[in-house]
Parts: sequence; C-alpha cells; structure tokens
Amino acid sequence: MTSEFDIVEANLRDLGELRKLERECFELDAWPLIDLVAVLTFPGIIRLKAVVDGKMVGFVASDLRRGQDLAWIVTIGVLPAFRRRGIARELMYACEARLTAKRIRLSVRRNNLPAIELYQTEGYTQVDIWGNYYADGEDALILEKKVNNG
Repeated sequence: MTSEFDIVEANLRDLGELRKLERECFELDAWPLIDLVAVLTFPGIIRLKAVVDGKMVGFVASDLRRGQDLAWIVTIGVLPAFRRRGIARELMYACEARLTAKRIRLSVRRNNLPAIELYQTEGYTQVDIWGNYYADGEDALILEKKVNNG
C-alpha cells in the first residue's frame, strides 16, 4: 500500500467511512450518527478527507464562529495504521488555509501527547482546560493558534 495521500472535500457519500474512522480513532468519544450527518452537510463547515488508494484514512472539519473572528477545528483524526506519515499535519494545513478567522481553536485529550506535540509544533498554545469533558472523565485542553488570514 502506498503512503501517498490526497486531501479532498468530503461529503455525505463519505458517511459510512467517516463512521468507521470515528469509531477507530475516538472509541468512546466517537460522534453519534446525527452529528456525522451534520458535519458532512451543514453549510459553512470545512470538511476534508485524506484518501489513500481510494479509502478515507483521515478527516478534519472546522466551523467558523461568525462575529468572533474565531474558528474551531471540531474534529481531526487519522486511522491508527496511517499515523506518523504527516497526514494529520497536511489535513490541518489544508483546513487552516480555507479559514478566514484570526484565531483557530481545538480541543484535545490531556493524555494525547502525540497530538498535543503536533499542535504545539504548528503554533497552538493552551488557553483553557475543560474539566471532565470526555466520556471517561478526562479533561480537554483547549489550544489556540493566532493566524494572519485575510
């Protein structure tokens, strides 16, 4: 299997693959079906997938908070078998390039050190902690990056 990947727009036809990716990446915290339909169909959401050999191996979505000059990366995940190949980083770059906000935020499990390291390397810094955020009671770190879009 090739390690090359493409990043393309995702849509409702990707629902089945996105459900599998969510369950494999996030287990207890996988989004319910209604949220996956929403992220794939609501207007104004940036939704991108990383594809290897015709298969979705990564996904990112972001939502612009109008009037706040703030965007949230609401989800980003890469299948475990495809991690450490730069896919998450490229999904972030592609997503950020499409955003017009001056600040971008995301949440990450406190114990997800590889993801935290990636985000910090890309200019994100911690701005908050949401206690007991995840299904198992783990805290979420809220990270923010200031950007010069526009």
